[in-house]
Amino acid sequence: MIMRNYFSLCVAAFCCVACMTPKQVLYLQDMTQNSQIELEHKFEARIAPYDDLSILVSCYDEELAKPFNPQSTYGGGYSSGYGSQNTYGYLVDVNGNIQFPVLGEIKAAGLTRLQLQEKITQMLIDGGYIQDPFVKVRFYNFKIFFLGGDGGKVLNVTNERCTFLEALAMAGDLSNFTKRDRIAVMREVNGKMTLRYLDPRSSSVFNDPYFMLQQNDFIITESIRSKYFRDEFTYWASWVAFLGTISSVSAFVLMIVNLARTNK
Repeated sequence: MIMRNYFSLCVAAFCCVACMTPKQVLYLQDMTQNSQIELEHKFEARIAPYDDLSILVSCYDEELAKPFNPQSTYGGGYSSGYGSQNTYGYLVDVNGNIQFPVLGEIKAAGLTRLQLQEKITQMLIDGGYIQDPFVKVRFYNFKIFFLGGDGGKVLNVTNERCTFLEALAMAGDLSNFTKRDRIAVMREVNGKMTLRYLDPRSSSVFNDPYFMLQQNDFIITESIRSKYFRDEFTYWASWVAFLGTISSVSAFVLMIVNLARTNK
């Protein structure tokens, strides 16, 4: 009886601690119907060292474009499928440069995708190589890394734009036991790792400079204490249930033995 009352008390305590309120978990609580928030921080991903880029050069006369679309052993590029066409990958080196066939070394770090397209296009025209070039640059490695109590994930972004809320959705949303006011975004800025906390429960998150994510950002979440209490409770409750089963079986066996002795 004492064990049963103790177990019931533990269950009641667990239910009280584990109960979550809407204010703790709901997104964008201060927004109403037809709310409009102007974004202060526009974002275009900029190329950085160790980025992996695909670059395709084409023109009306494809023979002229061939030297600028190398095979894997030519000019440092490597062939890779991209959609219905073959594009060619270039790894940005530690100094922010790529080695491009014929044109040589090109400074890419700090440029947006469109700016690099324009730069290569102009170099082709100015060098007299192609008069009507079409250059397409894409990121191969736009990834966001998600770390939290529910496990880690690598989020592959199919374009060069990903917001904080989009990344949470791609990760499968947050559990009710995640601290909403301590969701960290960690990124490298000028050779230093920086950390900033965002809270998706408020619309102010839209104008946080870290709302627009960059390639290779980390999102790190924390769990509230009740989650750990729940996990510990589940662990020990399973042991209590197991011991209770053993005790019941032992009592049943002892009763059978006593009955057998009595009938002799």
